[in-house]
Amino acid sequence: MLSATGPLLTVDAGERTTRETVIDDVLEATVGGRATATALAHERIPFDADPFGPENRAYLSTGPLQQSQMSFTGRMNMTGLSPLTDGLVSTNAGGYLSRNFVATGYSVLEVTGESDELLAIHVTDTGVEFEDVPELEGATVPETSDYMSDHHDLGPEHCIAIGPAGENLVRFASVMTFDSRAFGRGGLGAVLGSKNVKCVTFDGDVAPPLEIPNPPEMEIHREAAQSDDRMRRQGTTGGTEFINDNFSLPTRYFEGYEFEDAAAIGGDAVEEKKYTKGACSACAYACKLPTRDEATGVETEGPEFETVYAFGSLQGVGDIVDVMRANELCDTLGMDTISAGVTVAAYLASKGEFGNADLARELTEKIATREGVGDPLAEGVARCHDELGVEDYTVKGMEFAAHDGRVLHGQGLSYAVANRGADHMYASLLSLEYSGQLDPKGTVGKAETLVAEENHNAFRDTGIVCAFGDDYVTDERLETLFDADYAALMEVGARTVQLERHFNNQRGFDRDDDELPYEIPDLEDSITEYYDARGWSEDGLVPETALESLGPATDESGE
Repeated sequence: MLSATGPLLTVDAGERTTRETVIDDVLEATVGGRATATALAHERIPFDADPFGPENRAYLSTGPLQQSQMSFTGRMNMTGLSPLTDGLVSTNAGGYLSRNFVATGYSVLEVTGESDELLAIHVTDTGVEFEDVPELEGATVPETSDYMSDHHDLGPEHCIAIGPAGENLVRFASVMTFDSRAFGRGGLGAVLGSKNVKCVTFDGDVAPPLEIPNPPEMEIHREAAQSDDRMRRQGTTGGTEFINDNFSLPTRYFEGYEFEDAAAIGGDAVEEKKYTKGACSACAYACKLPTRDEATGVETEGPEFETVYAFGSLQGVGDIVDVMRANELCDTLGMDTISAGVTVAAYLASKGEFGNADLARELTEKIATREGVGDPLAEGVARCHDELGVEDYTVKGMEFAAHDGRVLHGQGLSYAVANRGADHMYASLLSLEYSGQLDPKGTVGKAETLVAEENHNAFRDTGIVCAFGDDYVTDERLETLFDADYAALMEVGARTVQLERHFNNQRGFDRDDDELPYEIPDLEDSITEYYDARGWSEDGLVPETALESLGPATDESGE
């Protein structure tokens, strides 16, 4: 089976030391990306760790396909103990970082410890340097990128960075790359902030060799380049009006199911503001959305559908330029647009201020700096909803994505049992329910499909393949690319989900945490079906006998 290559690089920000560990047997068993990082996290993060403590670790990992030039592979994975959910979380981002990371020769970066000074870490193929950067305290993400470019001739495609939100330990702070691409969900920006790591740069000229079959690679690239589907033109916003008209676009902090101004913030509105094409590294699909409003000068990348929902319909805001402003603000400050937008919407609900885009932007800035009311809001909805007097629309502490489980019942089941909470990318039953392949109503009988989707997505984040490439990087092509049967690939995904769950079990997570803030049909019976399909107990616990040791490759001695 194809797998990533290269050692694990451990960087202790407090001690300012580094260590390389050969993890070839781990990579062979886990392929790369999310699966490798999850296996390492499970072995090396103490089960009782404080998410903001020096014992927590942040993993940045690549998959084997990042050593190729195939379309849909310009992405990387990040994994760590989430300050938002208190469990393991993995998230991935696109852009141009992956090839620069691979060129350093490493497969995984592990950051641990806690620096006394605000720190930049420079990783190259010849070593690691530490740089105190007190002048970057409070700097935005673009300001940090500009500093690295001016002082080290390394542009944003070489960097991961946090903004003020990460420094101030906002629980949904993002790690950013290329200024506008986010390792978004779960608050890993705050994990780097707790370690006083402002940014990490990557530069090298050691590209590990990769044998990849040329026919699938070139076919995928050609098909991506020739595609003329709406996704390329409008990103995920292309389905906004369809979802609003036929299913549900959550509106005014979940009070409504339909937004009257959906067309004004949907795909056509975004496409009208798109002024050029944008892509990720080596990708011919070019689905990114560089947008500009000539009248106001607002310029950003996006917004995608989740931001249109979180800072649009959920806040009662029907102006695409206001949503663009919010999108750019979150990217600049380093925050997940979903959690930030839902949290702001909760505040607007508490004050009867729906539609007040100026207040929404003011609150967003205050969250990033923890100024005034921004301080409790920076904790997220699960921790501030009582103070606001609103419903807690989260699962495991994570704010809901747009795809409404009150209407898409299979997706609701997915939110309930997902190890990282109400995240639509953990398993995409939503696409099957939107398309009619699954009846949106009811949950019984959907558990087996849910398990298959979770396993698929876990492997996709392991490879690493962009979610938008599913129609091009088919199951058959995955088998060819990774030189393995599809069932063997899915076993890697299943094991990843299992390790995440076992880690969370050790932190006290069980069936009581697999719940929703609303009722959908037969949820408890369907959760039991899901546990049965996974081989877990009725309490949602992974049996110890189901786990296999990964062996000495994760030993911190480096032996």
